[in-house]
Amino acid sequence: MDSIKIFSPATVANVSCGFDVLGFCLDSIGDEMIIHKTLEKGIRITKIKGAELPFETEKNVAGVSALAMYNAINPDCGFDIEIYKKIKPGSGIGSSAASAAGSVFGMNVLLGNPLDKTELTKYALKGEALASECEHADNLAPAIFGGFTLVRSVDPVDILQLPTPDDLYVTLIHPQIEIKTAEARAILPKQIALQNAITQWSNVGSLVHALHTNDYDLLSKSLSDVIIEPHRKQLIPYFDTIKSSAIDSGALGCGISGSGPSIFALTKGEKIAKHVEKAFNSVYSKTNIKYYTFVSKINTQGIKIL
Repeated sequence: MDSIKIFSPATVANVSCGFDVLGFCLDSIGDEMIIHKTLEKGIRITKIKGAELPFETEKNVAGVSALAMYNAINPDCGFDIEIYKKIKPGSGIGSSAASAAGSVFGMNVLLGNPLDKTELTKYALKGEALASECEHADNLAPAIFGGFTLVRSVDPVDILQLPTPDDLYVTLIHPQIEIKTAEARAILPKQIALQNAITQWSNVGSLVHALHTNDYDLLSKSLSDVIIEPHRKQLIPYFDTIKSSAIDSGALGCGISGSGPSIFALTKGEKIAKHVEKAFNSVYSKTNIKYYTFVSKINTQGIKIL
């Protein structure tokens, strides 16, 4: 095989209580990428559609992650990368992670899959760091592994795959404003109150248990963020109204997707997910902010070959 076309999915990071460690994979939105194996050595970005992104390999997140992998394994070939962006940069649903993960995944397949998913995550981290100015894998891990993931460590990379309840759906709203990850991280406090820390790690533990036991009530109780959300929600217009509308419509919980501005709500069943979508539309249709909404199952496969 000399070329491969892939779907590199959008992801939701943090999942309220799990800043930088929890994430899950979406099924209905993602980038497409085509990776070509070439006789000429090196990594080249040859086509970009859907976003204004740099073609220079060292300045493009897909290129940086690809270079990290390429330099480590030194194959006797090269790769050309085409990127078709469907995830808007700065949307809060893992745009940079989709690019960074997609390039290394595609190269790995064309080379006969010499690397496992943990190793792919290690190289994709280099690209993600270009976008957010730090290495974090809470978007990368679910894109590569699928479903829910917990990042136990990034040095060394250690990813835990978590179960996904069968009837779990997510509703998202993406206000058409841009929040850069690096800027959203800059407003966070460097120190937090001990009681807030206790509450937060209690919620992370109970959320993981809820996923393992299909306990939707416990999942609902766990989707609470007392550390990050109070600071970041000021960047997102009408966040509190959106969150209240989701809960009133039957959502298990609602929070900021990644660094925002996208907002996610988890629900039990597609019917409630669509009720939440109507509630989201009801709030934002009264504003002058452009937005879109969508409903998705949890994607348990991750990146897919098309």
